[in-house]
Order: sequence, then structure tokens, then C-alpha cells
Amino acid sequence: MLIQLSVENIAIIEKLAIEFEDGLNILTGETGAGKSILIDAINALLGGRVSRDIIRLGEDKAKVEAVFEIPDKLINMLNDMGIEPSGDGTVVISRQFSVSGKNICRVNGALVTVAQLKEIGEYLIDIHGQHDNQSLLRSQAQVTYLDMFSGRILLQEKEIYQNVLKRYNEVNRKISELRKMEKERARLEDLYRYQAKEISAACLKKGEDIELERKSSLISNAEGIMQAFSSAYLNLAGDENNIPGALDLIQQAQAAIEGISGIDAEFEKISSNLLEAADRLTELTREIRLKKESINYDPKQQQEIEERLALIGTLKRKYGNTIEEIIEYGNFIQQKLEEVSDTESLLKKLNAEKSSLEIELYSKACQIHDMRVKAADELKEKVTKELMDLEMEKAEFKVDIQFDQNRSYNENGLDIIEFLISPNPGEGLKPLNRIASGGEMSRIMLAIKTILADVDETGVLIFDEIDTGVGGKAALKVGEKLLQVSAKHQVICITHHAQIASLAKAHYLISKKTDKKRTIAILEKLDGNEREKEIARLLSGEENKSTTMLAKEMIEKGKTLRKSSHQTQ
Repeated sequence: MLIQLSVENIAIIEKLAIEFEDGLNILTGETGAGKSILIDAINALLGGRVSRDIIRLGEDKAKVEAVFEIPDKLINMLNDMGIEPSGDGTVVISRQFSVSGKNICRVNGALVTVAQLKEIGEYLIDIHGQHDNQSLLRSQAQVTYLDMFSGRILLQEKEIYQNVLKRYNEVNRKISELRKMEKERARLEDLYRYQAKEISAACLKKGEDIELERKSSLISNAEGIMQAFSSAYLNLAGDENNIPGALDLIQQAQAAIEGISGIDAEFEKISSNLLEAADRLTELTREIRLKKESINYDPKQQQEIEERLALIGTLKRKYGNTIEEIIEYGNFIQQKLEEVSDTESLLKKLNAEKSSLEIELYSKACQIHDMRVKAADELKEKVTKELMDLEMEKAEFKVDIQFDQNRSYNENGLDIIEFLISPNPGEGLKPLNRIASGGEMSRIMLAIKTILADVDETGVLIFDEIDTGVGGKAALKVGEKLLQVSAKHQVICITHHAQIASLAKAHYLISKKTDKKRTIAILEKLDGNEREKEIARLLSGEENKSTTMLAKEMIEKGKTLRKSSHQTQ
């Protein structure tokens, strides 16, 4: 839903803001008042082409900004673009353009390109009026409309088909890669085999380098370590010349205190603590002696360790920063070696899978084609009926489906789909983009949107020129269909017909005035008497008692029709 739109310095619009409502929003006003300028502004906001001539005379830049309720399907796209969604469920889009040609586009404050703006806009609004704004003119949109009309079963089959196609494309890509690799298979096989053998022969163990570096450090410092332990042992145990060590002295101290321990309990505690210290020191003295005796400088062992560390260093420079990375690379290379060595076998396997997938793809594509052909006939009948209600009773509509016998599979299957129309007898069926009338185009879209109202996911529909060449009775039919669509979508419609305007939930008047020799557009929301006056003007071009009464009756009838239309949806 389009919540708010603001426009600055576009054509005769100096500064204008409008808050739209859900349901049917109608814009009216005299020719040249600025109604179509609003459509141009919205089109610019959706990434459409912008001419610098549209900027208000005397101004350097113009700006359009809108606030939308964000549809769920757009959230993932914004995330992929790195755009943070707002916490209130809205998205703010703005585009500023200058006479120098510079564009600044933002979505929720983040800078985006015009192309990204256009991509986002397709999820938010469908504009129906001028040809370059029509989603219905896009081939992909026509396929989507037909498939939505076909219903849930076709959409499920299409999803299955697309999953098969994804695997089919993956297999094709793999086959292509293997065939290219065949040209240099021998070279790669030699390289992979050498690398795998070099890593495998090293018999690496995780953490081995750390342990080797520790041992290398011990051997390199063996002399100093031995001297330190010898000195420590001598100081603790004494020497053969009966020079007492720390252990002897503590034991003597303990024996001395033990002789008086019976005199006082505190003396006994001291004696006990000295005995405990002597026991602990005895254990430490034994550990130091064992360490001293175990230390042995072995040049051969040191050379082996240094050679092993050098080998590991060489492998690190080639294959990874750690032993773990080298082992992981070795596993990867072994896998690549198996692939290269067994290319023919792998190709045979992949080609067999490709053939199987082709059979499944073709079967699904044919199934989808048959369902589309059936749905196309039903859509033709319903659209034709809707067009008759819209005063295009002579129009002929057809969904042309051509099956691609060359089997160029794409996400839609093998069907080439095009909507054809003949607005008048004798003109022949032509593609929609060759229809001259924007009003006819809008009515065709309205017919399709009426049929697809329950399944179409586009939240906002804008109709311009939809009442061109339409009489009073048919205009009411157009309005009723707009009401039907507005039960599921927000509809914004520019009209010159009182019959359509009287059905609006929200009615806006665009007018212009001259201020200081400059023309500016003014927009106001109409209620009560002001709305009755505008409906009366649309009826006869002027306001009088009879047209005002009729306008009042039409507005009341519109309320009833609007309520009835929304209740039936």
C-alpha cells in the first residue's frame, strides 16, 4: 500500500503531499491541472526514465518520495541489497534528480541505483496508462498472469519443474567444466598426484609442529638446563664432601624441634610442619635428580627434529598456514585427483543423469503446456466477457502459446506466451504493445486484474486514462470493476467520469492557480459539499441545484456499491 507521496519541483508542482487510503482512491481535476504529472512522478520513483525538462522552471533539482507498507516478498530482496528494513513495516523510497542529470536514489536511507529502484518498484506498484509503464507488456508478466489464473496445481507442477531444471543446469555446467578440463587433464593429473603424494608422504599429525619446536628448544638448551638442575640438586641434597644441603638442614631442624614437642602443643605443630616440608622437599629432590639424569644432548636427534620442522615449513609455504590446513588441502587434492583420473567415468555418469533429467523436464513441460492451453481458453472467455462490460464488446482477446520444439528450457518451461488483442473488428490480433490507446490498454489490464484479484500479489494499482472513450453506463461498469479490484488491492485512478469518481473511498482534487505570475498545482482531499461540487462539475461542467442533488445521490449510491462489492470479496 502507498501510504504517502510527496513531490517537489516537478512541472507545475512546487510542493505537494498526499496521503492515500486503502481501497479506491480517485483523482480528478481539469485538463492540465497536474493529474498526469503525479503519475510521471510516481513512474520516476519506480526507476522510470526522467527528462530534465520535467524539473520546474527556475529550479535546479526535483524530488519524489513515498512511504509504502512493505510486502513480505520484498523483504528478502532488500536484505540481499544490504538495505535494513524499518521496524514499523514500511519502506521509504526517494529519488532526487537535477538539471545536471545527477540522480540520487535512496531506499530506507540507503543509496541504490536506478536499476535497483526499478527492480524494487516492480514489487510495489503496477501503473496502467502509457505503454512503457505496463507490467502486462512484459513477456514474463504475461506468463505469470496465465499461471496464476491456471491455479495452484499448475504452480506446484511449475515449482517441481524449476527444481528439476536447476539440477539439469548444474549437471550441464559440470559436464562443460569437465570437457574443458579434459584438454589439460594430463597436466593437472601430474600436478595433483605430486601434491597428494608429497602431503601423504609427510605423514603429518595435528599439533606435531608445536611438539617438535618444544623438543628442539630443549635440546638446543640442554647444557644450560643440565647445569641448572645439577646446581639445584647440589643445594638440596649436598655433596660427597659431607657439605649438607637444604634437605639435611631442614631434617636437622625438625629433629631439634621434635625433642621439645612434648612441652607445648604449638611446638609439636611446628615439628609436624617441618616434617611435612622435609617430605615434600625429599620428593622434589628426587624429581630434580631424575630430570638431571634424563637430560642428554643428542646431536643426531636434534638434526632429525630440525629436518622435520624444515619439511613442515616447506609444506606450509605451499599448502597452508597450519598442519590442519595442509591436511585439509591434501584431502581436497585427493578428491580432485580422483575426478581428473576418472573424468570419463564421471562424464558418463553425468550424461546419464542429464538424459534422465531431460526426459523428466520434457514431460513436465508438456504437462504444464497442456494445463496452460486449457487455462488460456478459459482466460480468453473471461477477459472477453469483462471487456464487453467495459464497452469493448467488439474486442477479441487471445492467449497465444507456442511450444518450443527446440527444447530451449527456461524457468517457465517450453512455452512462448503472448497476449494478443484486436480492439476493433477487422484489425486483426496484435501483441498488446501495438495497441495505440492507453485507455484500451488500461481497460484490458483492469479486466485481467478483476479476474486475478484474489491471486495477484502487487499491492498498488494505478489506472490512468481508463475512461477514455467510455460512455456513462460503461463508466459505471468500469467503476464497479475498480471497486472489485480495490477489495484486494489499493487502487489509484485518474478519471473524468462522475460515475467512477462517485465510488471513491477517498477523493482528491488537483487544481492549479497563478501566484506571482507562476502557475502551481494544488491538491486537496474532498469531503462533504466540496466533493458534491466536484462530482457535479464532472457531470455537466458546472455546478447547479439539479447536478448537485444528482451528485449527492451518486455519492450515496457509491457508498452502498462499495460496501456491497467489498462484502462479496
